[in-house]
Amino acid sequence: MGELKEKTLSGVKWSAIGRFSTQGIGFLIGLILARLLSPSDYGVVGMVGIFFAIAQTFIDSGFGSALIRKNDCTDTDYSTAFYFNAVVGLLCCIVLSVAAPFIADFFNTPILADIVVVMSINMFIGSLSIVQGARLTAAIDFKSQAKIGLATTILSGIVGIAMAYNGFGVWSLVWQGLFATILRTILLLFVTKWYPKWQFSKESFNYLFNFGSKILTASLLHTVYCNLTTLIIGKYYTAKDLGYYSRGESMASLPSTNITGILQSVTYPILSKIQDDDKRLIDVYRKYITITSLVIFFGMFLMAALAKPLIVTLITDKWLNSVIFLQVFCFALMFDHICQLNLNILYVKGRSDLVLRLEVIKKTISISMIVAAIPFGVLAICLARAIYTQIAVVINTYYTGKLFGLGYWAQVRDFIKYLLFSALSVLPAFLLSFTQLNSILVLVLGASSACAIYWFMLRRDPNLKEVLSLLKSSLNRK
Repeated sequence: MGELKEKTLSGVKWSAIGRFSTQGIGFLIGLILARLLSPSDYGVVGMVGIFFAIAQTFIDSGFGSALIRKNDCTDTDYSTAFYFNAVVGLLCCIVLSVAAPFIADFFNTPILADIVVVMSINMFIGSLSIVQGARLTAAIDFKSQAKIGLATTILSGIVGIAMAYNGFGVWSLVWQGLFATILRTILLLFVTKWYPKWQFSKESFNYLFNFGSKILTASLLHTVYCNLTTLIIGKYYTAKDLGYYSRGESMASLPSTNITGILQSVTYPILSKIQDDDKRLIDVYRKYITITSLVIFFGMFLMAALAKPLIVTLITDKWLNSVIFLQVFCFALMFDHICQLNLNILYVKGRSDLVLRLEVIKKTISISMIVAAIPFGVLAICLARAIYTQIAVVINTYYTGKLFGLGYWAQVRDFIKYLLFSALSVLPAFLLSFTQLNSILVLVLGASSACAIYWFMLRRDPNLKEVLSLLKSSLNRK
């Protein structure tokens, strides 16, 4: 267990450094861009998000996860995956470029025709670095990924800000993304020093596709679901409405999605190494659930409580309409880590078929809810997503309970304390947001009081002590 803890600590540390430094700087860059650009600029880019998210899912096709899970990958395996990703990336680039005028007509936004062409080139370039990223993840080398992510974010951010300042509008976001992908691809090639051999194995492809195809189908369902709302809002409402919605979602995603992403990227290769020891696997899994719930629930409740002063302080009151979306998404996303860890267990055990089955059930329910909410406005669509999240937790825990005896109620007992304590501790901060005090003062007083109350409630909790111990150990390590 000591070796596993050491790997987890190292992986989490560098993954956290990478994600939070990258996302933190990216968040600051985003704040500057939000002040320079309008909600409509973000809405225009958001309209086509679903097409590129689907294309990206096809490009990877689950091969990255298959490579990470396979403990004895050869150069032939890597080369086979590389050529497959590159060919699919090129095909997606061509298809999207041809479809660009029709997409622009669908949204009645002419500028989208040129934007889609540039963004499709971006997709192809990104396909050339999927294998290199998988190699670093399989080796639990999050240090290199952290450095690459930080450099990419800073330099591409400078490009985006410079263009926005000089009046390029929505093109600032488009070219920022293209520059980031080019730079990341170059850096991954340089750091991994891996280049594909002139090899393509049918046997390797069959293995990767057999595992990855189920992930592909499940990912497609999830991708369509996550981006369907932007497509609907972009079609039936205004670009400004979509801009407010997207801003609320992106701010809520910053803490939850990044912590969940760190957890998923670190735990998947680590749990894969103990996939044959069910008892140890579940013990480690339950520890991950409780520790992350302790942090994520509090962070999301606090952000929801201070949503209004946070938005006014960071991106001015022209984005006030985003407040309600930020609050709803905070409640929706705070359970993501539980859903993802349950799916990770199934992936580790090689049961991507069960993941696919769950995704079909969940997405059928969620898409029906979103479509039903269309006539009632953008907020109703957002609320439908939040309600669906609770349904997803119940469904995702079904097979964990059936295979390992750790079902929904068993998992609720592991995290319910942190959910309730988090809600209670942020109540004073929430009440402060209704006062006439300066927004910055409300943020300081609200966050301070919430942290003090939460710490007092959990001061004797062994999991809090373990989190603090891990942080202390991480900071003291050379």
